[in-house]
Amino acid sequence: MNYIERLATNAKACKADLANASSSQKNDALLEIAHVLRRCKQRIMEQNELDLENARLRKMSPSMQDRLALDEKRIDSIANACEKLTMLDDPVGQIESGSVRPNGMRITKVRVPMGIIGIIYEARPNVTVDAAALCLKSGNAVILRGGKEAFNSNKILVDLMRQAVETAGFSPDIIQLVEDTDRQIAVEMMQANGYIDVLIPRGGAQLINAVVQSATVPVIETGTGNCHVYVDSSADLKMAVDIVDNGKTQRPSVCNAVESCLVHKSVAEEFLIMLKERLDEHNVEIRGCNLTRVILGDSVVPADEDDYATEFLDYIISIKVVDGFNEAIEHIQKYSTGHSECIVTESLYAAEEFQKQIDSAAVYVNCSTRFTDGEEFGLGAEIGISTQKLHARGPMGLKELTTTKYLINGTGQIR
Repeated sequence: MNYIERLATNAKACKADLANASSSQKNDALLEIAHVLRRCKQRIMEQNELDLENARLRKMSPSMQDRLALDEKRIDSIANACEKLTMLDDPVGQIESGSVRPNGMRITKVRVPMGIIGIIYEARPNVTVDAAALCLKSGNAVILRGGKEAFNSNKILVDLMRQAVETAGFSPDIIQLVEDTDRQIAVEMMQANGYIDVLIPRGGAQLINAVVQSATVPVIETGTGNCHVYVDSSADLKMAVDIVDNGKTQRPSVCNAVESCLVHKSVAEEFLIMLKERLDEHNVEIRGCNLTRVILGDSVVPADEDDYATEFLDYIISIKVVDGFNEAIEHIQKYSTGHSECIVTESLYAAEEFQKQIDSAAVYVNCSTRFTDGEEFGLGAEIGISTQKLHARGPMGLKELTTTKYLINGTGQIR
């Protein structure tokens, strides 16, 4: 029995108790987690500082260091998210549908937990709590494998959560951390058939692709976000500047940040001058097409195919001037990762056609892609943004962490 199989065996021993727990029991555990996190802020920040110091020594980019950092405000936000989950409906036991067959059998389709969920993610310690809390509320045991860059932060967070759920009457093994950060252990998770029911990778394209290609366990693919904003010929240009600026600079290290901007040629000169002035306030590097460089000058780095295909997660944006709506659609269809796309337009026809033709999890008209988020969509905390089409798509909240089963009641019917 390998390392992951031992963790999963621990989880199997207690998953039934969690799956059958009442909503109030699970809510009590979530409130206890929130309480412990607030009470132990200083301990959490001390361990997080060890990770940040290592990140600085390794010259991790500022945006990635921001993802890694935990301060009092962020710890409060994480605790608040646990409390908000207690106010959301528990999906477990919800009746999806029902019928009575001609022979008198009653068939009911109900929601049930998936069982044991494995999460593989990168240097975002907030995911450690979000994922554990969502799995707890949805009745699933969880095995967490975070990036080595956040190991000290993840360890203290999981230790505190295990204490909290034990205080609330559950086995601490409903939440477990993979403490061996060797890549081979991640492969064990990906191939733990019969032990882990579903695997959810959360991170950059390299991580997600590695999991999808290596896993034999069912995978829900999440999150790579090469997100676009197309500024149409009829766009309110001030609105467009606000939307691109918000999407790019409000938090560039997340998957719903804008990475590329397409501009109709008829408004390109006026808009791009306005946009550059705003982006310069944040020292955003612009990589643009030839016409973008003609309009904005040599400060624009020439863009190549890789730039248009890249999720930068940094203060970098690619820009292309397009001849019209159809070219914008073709560009997005070529380079999109299926996450979030936006059109800024005053044309109802263009808005409807954009939402019809763009095949992404979230398609926006005149608002920022930064809203692709479980809490912003009213789902509470999220496990990730699914960019696949089976089972779940878009922000994954509690319901997406459950499956269904059929309950059949008869009076002796035989076939």
